[in-house]
Amino acid sequence: MTRSPVSRSVRMLLACCVLGTLGATSPRAQDRGPGLTAEDRVQLRRYAADTWRSMEKLAFPSGLPADRVHRDGAGWREPVFETTPTNIASYIWSVIGAERLELISPEEARSRLTRTLQTLESMNRPHGFFVNDIDPRDGKALSASPVDGSPRRPLLSTVDNAWLALALTLIVNTQPELAPGANRLLDAMDFGFFYDFYDEEDPIHQPGLLRVGYWVDESAFYGHYGMLNTEARIASYLAIARGQLPPDHYYRMYRTLPTEVAPQSQTPTGLVRDYQGVRVFEGAYEYLGSRVVPSWGGSMFEALMVTLFLPEAEWAPKSWGVNHPLYVRGQIEHGLREMNYGSWGFSPAFRPTGGYEVYGVKGLGTSSEGYLSYDVAWGQPAFLATLTTQAVHGVVTPHASFLALPFAAREAMDNLRTLEDRFPIYGPLGFQDSVDVSTGLVSGYVLALDQGMIMAAVTNALADDYLQKAFSTGAVDRLIRPLIADEEFTAGPPGRYPVGHLLEPQLTRLSRNTPAVDR
Repeated sequence: MTRSPVSRSVRMLLACCVLGTLGATSPRAQDRGPGLTAEDRVQLRRYAADTWRSMEKLAFPSGLPADRVHRDGAGWREPVFETTPTNIASYIWSVIGAERLELISPEEARSRLTRTLQTLESMNRPHGFFVNDIDPRDGKALSASPVDGSPRRPLLSTVDNAWLALALTLIVNTQPELAPGANRLLDAMDFGFFYDFYDEEDPIHQPGLLRVGYWVDESAFYGHYGMLNTEARIASYLAIARGQLPPDHYYRMYRTLPTEVAPQSQTPTGLVRDYQGVRVFEGAYEYLGSRVVPSWGGSMFEALMVTLFLPEAEWAPKSWGVNHPLYVRGQIEHGLREMNYGSWGFSPAFRPTGGYEVYGVKGLGTSSEGYLSYDVAWGQPAFLATLTTQAVHGVVTPHASFLALPFAAREAMDNLRTLEDRFPIYGPLGFQDSVDVSTGLVSGYVLALDQGMIMAAVTNALADDYLQKAFSTGAVDRLIRPLIADEEFTAGPPGRYPVGHLLEPQLTRLSRNTPAVDR
């Protein structure tokens, strides 16, 4: 991961036809979920109610949410005066989910979303997009951090704006009265602005990839998103569905990083296949006996946040349908058996000792540095802690378990109950952001993004994948489903590809130079 001053979702990182049936029946008549019991559904409703309470706490009269709020003794401090487009998106889909779960009335939902849209329309939008550092009280761009006074430069983040565009699409598809305002904002957001069209004569400078972002004050782009299995693929899906990128862009992203681009945790092996006129190296890593297409750092949100809104496993059963369950299994095995934490679920979160950190399972990530599941701030690597019998300070974040619900419902619910039973991590605002499973120290923070992922996951589990269906309809269904349907990863459980069976190391991807990527 590049340690650049970009948004949290980059660091971690289409207006469709209105649905006529999404609001037709009561969510209570549709309570269901694979592997969920009646007790689980009661538990999830409690989680939803308390998580929504945290979103209410974070929201300002402007209709924009703060990035986070911190516990102070028995109470909670005032929310911090900063936010991002992804946080705003999280609030929008949380309002829509709260209405669907009957936590708020349709009238309250429309009132809240109206305020949000009014504020968004009043904001400065360079090139039709939203800068990353925003004052949630009035929507103005921040020039300095409200926490430490450090300067903030105006950045247009590709992935942050994609999440906001997705949330606006949800408004279009679920709130007909508010669709015109949401469409006005969407119409100005052309993600072709961030795209470097592919040129086979100059793949270094024209790789067919999305840029990471754009510095407004310098009129300069930077970086490329090259890895497929990151949260940034939501920008690709959305822009292809809106006709702003060519479909073959999807196949120009790396399944595993070419070895000449950057050091990585292991040399990938796989097969070359052709899709959309593009030769794709279908690479994977070996991890705990399985073959898995890695994310950048090995975190849960990179791999699975997109699945809250798009049914990748269903639409692409030979690729994502294989990989997502194995990725979740890798996180579970790492936490429960490889590290013996007693809990699992590793994803970027606020550290129990303060500050934001990226957590993950290194074996599931491409980056040679990797995201670690433990807190290095305690002064020693995990292997030393194991050898000296000192506790490894593994850090678990609850939102990772909620993301795993569609792929390991029983394990996810059991893990959430374990967290709640063992640690003081749950309260009136739902789950706090993380816990050190060795000491029991919790972070004391709730974050808009992470609470938003929890809210979306529970809405889908209790209301027949409501948010997923609300986004993945119309142009998304028509263009993205056939695009990803035919791909076959070389991921698989133990024994699918015997050692040496047609698998070659990924030594190069292009006949000449290969473009470097930031993720």
